Amino acid sequence: MKGTIRNYYAGGNTAKGFYSLYDSAIDGLDRLFILKGGPGTGKSTLMKAIGQEMVDQGMDIEFLHCSSDTNSIDGIIVPAYKIGIVDGTAPHVIEPKAPGVIEEYVNLGVAWDTEKLMPHKEEILALTKKISHAFHTAYDTFSEALSAHDDIEDIYISNMDFAKADQLAEELIDLFYGDLTLEKTACVKHRFLGAATPVGAVDHIQNLTADITDRYFIKGRAGSGKSTMLKKIAKAGEDKGFDVEVYHCGFDPNSLDMVIIREKGIAIFDSTAPHEYFPERSGDHIVDVYERCITPGTDEKFADDIARTTKSYKDKMKEAITYLADAKVLRDQLEAIYIQAMDFSKVDQIKEELLHQFNQHISK
Repeated sequence: MKGTIRNYYAGGNTAKGFYSLYDSAIDGLDRLFILKGGPGTGKSTLMKAIGQEMVDQGMDIEFLHCSSDTNSIDGIIVPAYKIGIVDGTAPHVIEPKAPGVIEEYVNLGVAWDTEKLMPHKEEILALTKKISHAFHTAYDTFSEALSAHDDIEDIYISNMDFAKADQLAEELIDLFYGDLTLEKTACVKHRFLGAATPVGAVDHIQNLTADITDRYFIKGRAGSGKSTMLKKIAKAGEDKGFDVEVYHCGFDPNSLDMVIIREKGIAIFDSTAPHEYFPERSGDHIVDVYERCITPGTDEKFADDIARTTKSYKDKMKEAITYLADAKVLRDQLEAIYIQAMDFSKVDQIKEELLHQFNQHISK
C-alpha cells in the first residue's frame, strides 16, 4: 500500500518579507540533507523523485512547497523515520546544528560546467539583481496591503464584544479537550497552510484535513478575533500535552489561520477569503465569530468605509502578486542559463546516492 503526501509551506512571501518557519519544520530530525546549487540545478525534481520513492514504499511523507514557484518543492520529510531533504539556498538558508552528524550538505554545483556559465556572468548578475528587486517590491506592496487590512480590522475591533469572544474560545477549548491531559511533552510544529505565489493565493487545507474527523470552519471578518482564538486553542492543547500543528497566515505571519490536533481528530481554521470553504461532509461545523462577537448591523453601518478599505487592500494584494509573477519570469530565465550548463546524469547519480542513504537510515 502506498503512503500519503501531506502538503504545506515552511516559508512564505509575506507582508513581513520572506518569512521562514523552516527551523520548526526540520526540528527533531535525526538526518537532514541540505541541497546547495543554483537555480535550474534540479533540486526540486530530485526531491520529488525521492519523495515519490518513499511513498511507493508505503511511507507517509511531507512536501514543503515553494511559495515562489507552484511547480516546485523546497523539501521533503519522512516523519516516521526523522529524515529529510531541504533546499538550503537563499532565501531559506538552513543553519546546521550538528554538521556531519545530523546535517549533511549536498552540492549540486558539481554537475554544472563552469565554462558554459562564464559567458553569461553579466546576465546572471543582472537577472539576480532584478529578481531581488522584484521580491522586495512585492514585500513592500504586501506591507501596504496589510496597512489597508488593519484599517478594516479597526472597524470590527471597535465593534467587538471581547467578553463574548473569550467565552467562545473557552467553549471550544472545553469541547476539544475537556478534562483530558496527556502525560507527555507536546510537539508543536509551526507551518503555513498556504502562500502568496506568482499565480495568486494557494492553500492546502483540503489535503491537510483530509483524514480529520471534525473540521471547524471559522466564519467572520477581519479583526473579529479569529487568530486570537486559534492561538488560545493551540496554547491550551500544548499545555495539555497534545501535539499541535500551528498554521500561520501566509500574508501576516503574526496571525494564525489554522490549528490541527491530530490526536483528537480536530482541525479548526479561518474559512474566509482567500481560503474560503464550506462544510461538505459529516463532521464539518461552522463557527460564526461575526454572529457571536460583533455588534449586529456593523456591516451595514460601516458599509462605505469597509468597501473603500477592502478595495485598497485587494488592489495592493493584486499588485504584489504581479511582482511575484515578474520575479518568476526572471527566475525562469536564470534557470534556463544554468540548465544548459548542467550534466543531469551527475544529478541522477547524486539522487541514487541519496536514495541509498535514505534506505540505509530507514532500515536501521
